[in-house]
Formats: sequence, C-alpha cells, structure tokens
Amino acid sequence: MKIAISSKGNTLDAEVDPRFARCRYFLIVDTENRQFEAIDNTDNINRAGGAGIQAAELISSSGAEALLTNHCGPRAFMTLRAAGLKVFTGVEGSASEAINQFNKGDLKAMSAPDVEGHW
Repeated sequence: MKIAISSKGNTLDAEVDPRFARCRYFLIVDTENRQFEAIDNTDNINRAGGAGIQAAELISSSGAEALLTNHCGPRAFMTLRAAGLKVFTGVEGSASEAINQFNKGDLKAMSAPDVEGHW
C-alpha cells in the first residue's frame, strides 16, 4: 500500500511534521518494501491561503491511499476524503516509526479534522 507522511525531512529517519499542509516534505512510501519518494512541499509552506487543498491534491495525485500526519485541518481533510484517502492524525516520531505503527494497525483513521483551518 502507498501512504503519504508529512515530514520535516526527506528521509525515513526524519520526524513527522505536526502540520500537514505546511510540512517541509511529503514522503510517499510503499509500506511493503519501504521504497519511498520525498516530495518537496516548499510551494505550500508560504502560501497565503489554500495550502491544505493544494497539499491534499498533491498527495492524491501521488497515488497514496492514506495520509499519516500529526494534525489535519477541515479543508484538507475534506479534499483528502473526497479523493478516497484515509487520514490518520496524532502520528508522532520518525517516519519509520509511523510506518511501523501503520503496519501493525496501531493507528486509527479519523472521521473528522482535528484542528481548525490555518492552524
């Protein structure tokens, strides 16, 4: 399965970024073999508005089926869900640890955003 992780860096040792839309990188990871691609998210970091929707569209176009992040706002959440992605929030630690938690089934898909917009 392909998942996306909001990350502070471009390796699996990097910490999960607490913010989805304005994270530094998205790691697109194959959970079976841990092959990954790092996508630079610089364009959204300084965006005045619409960062959540733009980031959600970026993740959706990557082929990911789920997002692992610490927090996700309402517009991004709605866009991700409309694209058929599951959203897992409250994820902390390294990207590698997040993959382990996901593979073990320790993470719970959210049914609503966990922060307000522009968090």
